[in-house]
Amino acid sequence: MARYAVAVIGATGAVGKTIVKILEERSFPVRELRLGATARSSGQVLTFHGEPVKVQETKEELFRGIDLALFAGGDTSSEQYAWRIARNGTVVVDNSSTFRLDPRVPLVIPEINAHTLRDHQGVVANPNCSTIIMLLALVPLHRAAGVRRAVVATYQSVSGAGIAAMDALQEQLRALLPHPELLMNGASPEEIEAFAGTQSPIAFNLLFQWPIAEEGFTTEEWKMIRETQKIVGEAIPIAPTTVRVPSMVGHGIALTVELNRSLSPEEAKEILRQAEGVEVLDEPSTGRFPMPIYAAGRDPVYVGRIRRDPTVPAGLHLWVVGDNLRKGAALNAVQIAETMISMGLL
Repeated sequence: MARYAVAVIGATGAVGKTIVKILEERSFPVRELRLGATARSSGQVLTFHGEPVKVQETKEELFRGIDLALFAGGDTSSEQYAWRIARNGTVVVDNSSTFRLDPRVPLVIPEINAHTLRDHQGVVANPNCSTIIMLLALVPLHRAAGVRRAVVATYQSVSGAGIAAMDALQEQLRALLPHPELLMNGASPEEIEAFAGTQSPIAFNLLFQWPIAEEGFTTEEWKMIRETQKIVGEAIPIAPTTVRVPSMVGHGIALTVELNRSLSPEEAKEILRQAEGVEVLDEPSTGRFPMPIYAAGRDPVYVGRIRRDPTVPAGLHLWVVGDNLRKGAALNAVQIAETMISMGLL
């Protein structure tokens, strides 16, 4: 089997560290691993297959001789380097939002649209974490019965905003736990923020954390709308509301779907049981349903609470949970690379 020189950019961030872990777990055929990050993180050491790998500052020379570059360093590094190194023969899988809607760039969830990889020009984009988790549950139902409309509410963990946000949640919890009266007795926002040490704390709270864009939707909501159309290849009307919640890892998504033809909950469960990358966890008698705390660190997207929507002729409610750092980002990126190898594209 061929082996590859691989670079992980943004290697010290939450997604970057998870990429390195997954490359090891899945025995990806790595001949050489290089790790890139900002100058501030340069010099840190990560472990890969028991061996130390020193993190370098991301510069042009880091990419020399690299076959595959997995970018998890945000828009800046992707904008600066992705196309430049792709022109020199490196295949780029980019986790940022930079190229997702670029018509030159396939936007890929391997279980759904791997065929679009054949049209790649050197850069492949990883979808938004919530888009991936949602579509693994939504697309099998769409293929079986046609989705006319989906109303979506996300419950997104702080890890989606990076390691700093995970640290901030813990700090805010420690600051506010000794003062429950602030959370129950009508304290002013200024009082709560003074104890939490920040404006709009996430601890014990829910936030619309993304900038408001056109038509009153957040940028995160527009990502889900536009990325769905590109991935599926046709317009599925998506009406999303995205919310940040004080959980550490794992996004939850409440889906209400209106179908072209009716599916019973039992039929929907069977369709989802057959779907790659999905596990049905729906046990009302024992209270076992998908939860972020149990999905964290695991690969599948879990679906439960599958029931009829009595307000429309052919509607279903579903609850979907997945690890946003794994299938929502790092795992999907590695699976893209694995799929390209299997297709003879890498």
